Formats: sequence, structure tokens, C-alpha cells
Amino acid sequence: MRKFRVIPVLLLRNWGLEKSIQFKKPKYVGCPINAARVFNNHNVDELILLDIIATKEGRGPQIEVVREIAEESFMPFSVGGGIHDVDGMWGLLNAGADRVVVNTAAIENPKLIHDGAERFGRQCMVVSIDVRHKHRGSYEVFTHAGTKATGLDPVETALRLEEAGAGEIFLTSIDQDGTMNGYDIEITRAVADALTIPLIACGGAGSVEHLAQAVYEGHASAVAAGAFFLFYGPRRTVLITYPKDEDLQKHFRPEEIRTKDPEEFVDIKAARL
Repeated sequence: MRKFRVIPVLLLRNWGLEKSIQFKKPKYVGCPINAARVFNNHNVDELILLDIIATKEGRGPQIEVVREIAEESFMPFSVGGGIHDVDGMWGLLNAGADRVVVNTAAIENPKLIHDGAERFGRQCMVVSIDVRHKHRGSYEVFTHAGTKATGLDPVETALRLEEAGAGEIFLTSIDQDGTMNGYDIEITRAVADALTIPLIACGGAGSVEHLAQAVYEGHASAVAAGAFFLFYGPRRTVLITYPKDEDLQKHFRPEEIRTKDPEEFVDIKAARL
């Protein structure tokens, strides 16, 4: 049985899903509820739902969507977008999310992650870090859906948030996002090797081979993707799918996968009751 996780990421705008390229040129891809049903039927490892306009609009993710997806699926389910306080976290967990994903607010105020971990357990705290490649091999953290440069180093930022109470880091390469050309292995490996908590790599997957490269070469503990699970062919026709176990087994050797896995999801709801 494979130990790694392969995670679809859905980007929510109002009541519809979209997928971007380098956080730009969004394309509508359908209904979040229908997409969640398809992934649930494929027995996916986990699903991540990110409300990409929540921070801009000064609100949290849409609770109605979260609740409906949670009611119709059995897969572990993480939700992010616009979370700025512990009460907002509780609203999502109470609506059926297993974990919360925090980006801008966590980077601007790591104490939020500390407070969330104190109340719900660090296994519920996923911190999302979006990065861009700069000149001479350096990288920079961006917030506010990739629109605001922070001047922060991704490795230092990830370590600070791990210390604050993050249970997992969700690292996305803005440069590779939606390109389906492969992950940024360099920054993935640099952040993963610095951490003692798991790292989810995201941004650029276009094949099962890319997923394996993020694990074996990038040292990621889990791999996430959007376009790879949503589009088919050079014209990027919308087709929601998920790789079969036999396809994954051609590229992955389970006994060699890193084992920095988060606590079992089965314990999460019990831990916060």
C-alpha cells in the first residue's frame, strides 16, 4: 500500500471552480460540488479547496460550499482562503473540513497558527506558502493570492511557521502553476529538507512522473496539483480525472517514500470535540 498522498486542489471563485496559469488567465472548469463527487468516487487521498477571492473580499471561504462537499464525500478535506482568526477556523472545521489552510494571515501573523494549534491541534494547521523565483537562484514569498511581494525567504518563512505550530507546509511555485511542465524541484527540496513537518508540493504537475520527481528529487511528503486533474490534451479540455494505482506504481516505490506524514485524519474530529 502506498504511503504518499496525491492531492487535487480546487480553486473556488464564488460558486464556480477555475484554474489559472501562474496565478493569471483563469479558466472556468465547473461546479465544486460535482468535482468533489468525481474525486470522491475515485477514492482520492485528500482534497484541498481554496477560495481564491476570499482575502480580497475580506471574508472567509463559503461555508455552504464547504458543508455540502463535506456531506457528500468521505475523503479528507482541507479548506483555505480568507482565514484571519481562530473563530473562522472553527467555522470551517464545524462545517466539515478536516483541516484549514492559511496563507496571507499566517505569514503576516504567525501567532494565528500558534493559537489555532493550541485550540485544535497542529495536525489541523496547514500553512500555504506561494513563492516566485527571482534572479540568481533566490526565491521570494508572495501573499494576497500571489499579488504582494513580501521580501521574505521561503525556507526561513517555513521554519518560522513550523515553530509557530504548523502541522504541514503547502508550497506552491507561482512560476510553475498551471504550466504542467513539472514542479520547481530546487525550492521544493530546499524547504522540505529544512523542515521536520511534512511538505506538500504544488505547482506544475503534468504527469505521474512529475509527481514522483517531487517526492524523490524534491523530497516532498505529498504532491498536489490542479491542472493535471482537471484538463486533458493540448487544448486543455476540461476532464476531471485521477491517476489509477497501477499508473502511480510505475513511478513510485512505496518503501522509499519519505514518511513524514501528518497524524491520521480519523483522529482529527475527535481531537477537536
